[in-house]
Amino acid sequence: MNTVYLILGCNIGDKFKNLERVVEVISEKAGIIIKKSNIYETAAWGNVNQPDFLNQALCIETPFSATDLLKILLSIEQSLGRTRNEQKWMERTMDIDILFYNNAIIDSIDLKVPHPYLHLRKFVLVPMAEIAANFVHPVLKKNITTLLEDSSDDLRITKFQKNGQQTDII
Repeated sequence: MNTVYLILGCNIGDKFKNLERVVEVISEKAGIIIKKSNIYETAAWGNVNQPDFLNQALCIETPFSATDLLKILLSIEQSLGRTRNEQKWMERTMDIDILFYNNAIIDSIDLKVPHPYLHLRKFVLVPMAEIAANFVHPVLKKNITTLLEDSSDDLRITKFQKNGQQTDII
């Protein structure tokens, strides 16, 4: 089995239900969910002129290769209404990114692991620190806690509560 960390994100539709559904489908089709973070509401990163995102990190165990897992995750995104185009960082019903695949370093046309921007994004680092604070980035050789402490990302992040109450994190 392979240990994989994922980040989930969505900012259109019923965001909370989208996250609930994607967690179910990932457990059915991609692997066993070992850990999941709280859900965080975050301002859009990159293209900031869009609705806020809900984000959640997962740790899964999967029998699939990184390439096969990517195909499964892209299929899950599509089944949940995700449409891809040439523009980066656009609104989406669901985004599933592979952050880490074991301790592998993968640099192919279709897949880059560790995710090349994860150390720059608090919306990734905060939920990752919750479930894998001591995981060491295989390229940067720093754990998630240190990457979070070193981050210059100043976007607002709040812990999402289904009842509408939120707690500012950063």
